[in-house]
Amino acid sequence: MTAPQTLDRAGIAERIPHSGSMCLLERLDGWDAEVIRCSTTTHRLVDNPLRTAGGLLAPNAIEYAAQAMALHGGLLATEGGTPSAGFLASARNVRLAVARLDDIEGALHVQARRLSGDERQILYEFAVNAHDGRTLAEGRAVVVLNTPLATESRGS
Repeated sequence: MTAPQTLDRAGIAERIPHSGSMCLLERLDGWDAEVIRCSTTTHRLVDNPLRTAGGLLAPNAIEYAAQAMALHGGLLATEGGTPSAGFLASARNVRLAVARLDDIEGALHVQARRLSGDERQILYEFAVNAHDGRTLAEGRAVVVLNTPLATESRGS
């Protein structure tokens, strides 16, 4: 059996280390070995766990992208295997086109593209777009895998 091409929020939560309201993605729209595409409207929720008194600030788009990367890793894991534990080690060349996400109408579309990687680290480029196609945030991120810190964090 192969991994599904689409998932709802419950299916996503089963495959990433985030649960409850911290699972920010609502839908897997498609993926392959290189790219994952997800969508969500959780940025509009008043009880979004990343929201502050000033709203859901744009740098939180990196967390949305990181969850897409984690889901991508889970989908790429061998059948019956456990995905490699990992953590976001760095985000670079991040460009933010808005100050806040919570005032963006419609769904956010989150895409991550695996550029390179091995069993220790993966380089992704990512973009978070508004429903009308506007790029709200983009950049690159390094995910470090199979480290003691990542393994301890996954159990939390």
